[in-house]
Amino acid sequence: MEDAVRLKEEGNKYFQNQNYEEASRSYSQALTQTKDKALLATLYRNRAACGLKTESYTQAASDASKAIDINASDIKALFRRCQALEQLGKLDQAFKDVQRCATLEPKNRNFQETLRRLNSSIHEKLHVQFSTDSRVQKMFEILLDENSETEKREKAANNLIVLGREDAGAEKIFQNNGVALILQLLDTKKPELGLAAIRTLSGMCDGHQARAMAILHTIQMDRLCGWMAVEEEEISRAVCSLLQTIIDALSGEDKRGHHGKEEALVLDTKKDLKLIASHLLDMLVNKKVSGQGRDQALNLLNKNIPRKDLSIHDNSRSIYVIENGLRKILKVVGQVPEQPSCLPLTDNTRMLASILLNKLYDDLRCDPERNHFRKICEEYITGKFDPQNMDKNVHAIQTVSGVLQGPFDLGNQLLGMKGVMEMMVALCGSDREQDQLVAVEALIHASTKLSRATFIITNGVTLLKDIYKTTKNERIKIRTLVTSDKTILYSVATTLVNCTNSYDVKEVIPELVQLAKFSKQHVPEEHPKDKKDFVEKRVKRLLKAGVISTLACMVKADSAILTDQTKELLARVFLALCDNARDRGTIVAQGGGKALIPLALEGTDVGKVKAAHALAKIAAVSNPDIAFPGERVYEVVRPLVRLLDTQRDGLQNYEALLGLTNLSGRSEKLRQKIIKEKALPDIENYMFENHDQLRQAATECMCNMVVNKEVQERFLADGNDRLKLVVLLCGEDDDKVQNAAAGALAMLTAAHKKLCHKMTQVTPQWLEILQRLCLHDRLSVQHRGIVIAYNLLAADQELAKKLVESELLEILTFVGKQEPDEKRKQVVEAARDCLIKCMDYGFIKPFS
Repeated sequence: MEDAVRLKEEGNKYFQNQNYEEASRSYSQALTQTKDKALLATLYRNRAACGLKTESYTQAASDASKAIDINASDIKALFRRCQALEQLGKLDQAFKDVQRCATLEPKNRNFQETLRRLNSSIHEKLHVQFSTDSRVQKMFEILLDENSETEKREKAANNLIVLGREDAGAEKIFQNNGVALILQLLDTKKPELGLAAIRTLSGMCDGHQARAMAILHTIQMDRLCGWMAVEEEEISRAVCSLLQTIIDALSGEDKRGHHGKEEALVLDTKKDLKLIASHLLDMLVNKKVSGQGRDQALNLLNKNIPRKDLSIHDNSRSIYVIENGLRKILKVVGQVPEQPSCLPLTDNTRMLASILLNKLYDDLRCDPERNHFRKICEEYITGKFDPQNMDKNVHAIQTVSGVLQGPFDLGNQLLGMKGVMEMMVALCGSDREQDQLVAVEALIHASTKLSRATFIITNGVTLLKDIYKTTKNERIKIRTLVTSDKTILYSVATTLVNCTNSYDVKEVIPELVQLAKFSKQHVPEEHPKDKKDFVEKRVKRLLKAGVISTLACMVKADSAILTDQTKELLARVFLALCDNARDRGTIVAQGGGKALIPLALEGTDVGKVKAAHALAKIAAVSNPDIAFPGERVYEVVRPLVRLLDTQRDGLQNYEALLGLTNLSGRSEKLRQKIIKEKALPDIENYMFENHDQLRQAATECMCNMVVNKEVQERFLADGNDRLKLVVLLCGEDDDKVQNAAAGALAMLTAAHKKLCHKMTQVTPQWLEILQRLCLHDRLSVQHRGIVIAYNLLAADQELAKKLVESELLEILTFVGKQEPDEKRKQVVEAARDCLIKCMDYGFIKPFS
């Protein structure tokens, strides 16, 4: 008994010092030390108070109930259970508890105000439910009525999408036979109605496992795949997004759970996830599927099948796909566009399939699994060899070529199979251009190993020369140039540097030119065909001819073939090809991203910088999972960090920061890699830069980095101006800088209450800056400003009082009263959350 009392007093001290977790721990220990009912009731009641403070509302309600079981008139326990139930959304039960409180203490103003607020909330909820039912019905009537005006239909479609994104609205659509009505919209075959229907379904599935499962079973995967298979790109992308939302909900990837929402039941989703994977694999080899649809199926498989974290032991999804779909993926990789039997493809389809092969192979955990993968590939390729059917042989060699662009080590093992190299050389002698192109492409990939290069020199160079002389196909011409002799590799690289005009150009000083002319010295003039528009045309032709896959093969050559000087030349060519942002998708699709990594890590200093700059250009605008598949993405960080150097030019610094921003937004593991490479001090330094774009890029990068706990600790540490800088950047005139700085500040203040207090001490301008953010014209900046305000209000009652006494309350009230349309919804709801927090403190009344 004495121990229990001592632990209770210890818990009370922790609670007074706002250390709620330690307080809860002390009360829990005390509960094990006593059987005294009065003391037990007090301990449960006190632990419920801790639960409210830490937002563990389910635990708080449970503890308060235990106190009430001991003493039904325990008014504190009743009110604490009321508060917990309100946060859990159980308004009717919360109302009953506060009614009992008000009966026991009729003059308690807090109870009376809570009673009025809950009564109002219950009526409002009923009104919303009633009005939502009628709104849903009305929308479907307009959409399904062919005589409705176009404008009305468009408005109803947009409203339906918005309603589907709201939890209450989605539930109402679901309960009112909405899925069947949505299917009717899709059956109209009108693209705008179909898009609205698909996007509504996405909103309904988002973050709700049970609803996503029910919708999947109602619609069926056959129908979903049929929609994704269409030619219309927008429809295909929308269905891909819907399937991704369903997969996230079923696999638990969407972990954006809200406080106070309990899991209703645990669902077994493994069967459904396998069903989705199986249908996507079937799409790969279905001739009725468009090239766009096939790409979307490959994107979904790439994103969802291999493990995202290799420390997780379970790779069963990859094993399932290898067993049931590896041959189908190999069929896509082996497609030859010029053959009549070819499946519909886009320029990216075969590369996406190679990336999937690479990811699946990387996801295997042991040699037996890798040997099984190799065996399936070998059986598939040997099964295609047929002396009587040249098309089958071409398909087999194209498959080997595709594997070499994916898991390179496996591709090299396949090259060692009997007859493969001989078949490649033999195809060079074919009269058909399509055979020559496939053979030359495969030989390029095969020639990166010295032993095989020697075989090609002995058996195939004469044929390659003949092809080069006779063919008019530029794609074949450029590939025949890439052979195994290192001098020829250097010559080809030099030629490409000249074509792309990618040598360093010295700055021309007009005064010196005039002086040279005056002294009758020779002044070299720019050749007309070195002008920008001519160079751009040559770059376009090279890209169209498939130069990237050629460069990628040259990079893979043995060190005995590929010298450091050649690497530098290749890096220059890559950088020139990456110059136009619109070409970078093509470069990634043809394997340029992963080919650049070794050039950025090895070679001459100039070559490494050029390659790193090209990597930065790609990393800044591309999806890293596709541009640098598997573990390669972590190798990109170091070259980008090396570009953050005052000796580099401003463009290199800027694009390196953009690349790091994109990477740091992908995963915690990448953020840790950036920290490990000691990039944080450089990023912070660039936040002080006078150059607007550098300051903006560095701030955006820091906005992503502050999610990391180690970065947060740097802001918490005493004796630095990091937080002050972020606050002051929020007051900049540049919208983009403000947006990034406000995002960083919102995450920092949400993570640590100490930083909320520290923010008010770093500069006297903090309140004025916060008010400007909350009134900003740009909605994203305004939303982040209001989130910061909420974090400060939630941090401490005294701090909240200071904010309420300022003009900020008037600003929040003005914003909170606005109509929450689709664009302003987040802003208005955030402002209302702030006002509710003020009500909870008793600073304002519910209807004031």
